[in-house]
Amino acid sequence: MYFEPFFFLFQGSHTTMTTQHDYSALTAQCFINAPFERLHKDLLALFIKHRMQPEIGLEGNCLWDSKPEDFSRIAQVLKKHGLACTMHAPFHDLVPGGIDKRIVALSREKLHRAFALIPVFKPKSIVCHLGFDSMKYGSNVERWLETSVTTWTELIELASSEGTRVMFENTYETEPIIHKRLFTALNKRNIGFCLDTGHLMAFAGTGWQPWLAELSPWLGQLHLHDNDGRGDAHIAVGEGIFDFQALFQHLKQESQVPFITLEPHSEADLWGSLKNIEQMGLFQLLQ
Repeated sequence: MYFEPFFFLFQGSHTTMTTQHDYSALTAQCFINAPFERLHKDLLALFIKHRMQPEIGLEGNCLWDSKPEDFSRIAQVLKKHGLACTMHAPFHDLVPGGIDKRIVALSREKLHRAFALIPVFKPKSIVCHLGFDSMKYGSNVERWLETSVTTWTELIELASSEGTRVMFENTYETEPIIHKRLFTALNKRNIGFCLDTGHLMAFAGTGWQPWLAELSPWLGQLHLHDNDGRGDAHIAVGEGIFDFQALFQHLKQESQVPFITLEPHSEADLWGSLKNIEQMGLFQLLQ
């Protein structure tokens, strides 16, 4: 079965599921992915009801079409209810390290629109994608790297002025070297690595060990979801093949406490993730 990557939580119509269990102790320790357009339309009440902190996804056309007051309203509601947030920058169709100067310029414009919302939402972090494709840029990595550094440097400074960390997650990359090269070239204090568990299994075909062996000094965030290794299914934590216990035991041993975002693509998988995380005692390992 083919799973379209990178769709956000609660696609299609939203049907509220009931749960008798109180997961507020867990939701206070993590963020949960939510597209801005869905928060604006119908998800905000669910997040408020269950004390869930959103990772606000800025994919699609919301950065072009939404009004400033639309973003401000959501930010004010979150602030009123004492809910922190993170942000997820757009990534589809963007080439922050590309070759065509006009397409790179448009990519930078859209990313700037996302980073301009940092003073509005005051997120703990903003998660970004490298946009690296070894099939396209593998023979010209130096040019890709130079363009990428130019793209990200100004954006990172914008985030730094608000105390927001910029996290770069693994996506289609099959090994950690390109992240390490970018982090080293940027040489910025407020950048970090976002380890995406589902992408490791679906695209890299590896566990977390080779990635943290290289990128542990930059580790700042986790994106938690699961799959069976055949596609980016974004099913509940613990329902696929990723070894979450081993990862969290490692983090405990290294005294690392990154930001955590759950990335289910259905409400059922959200509750399933919280149930399994509680049963496995994952978050307790980091306390």
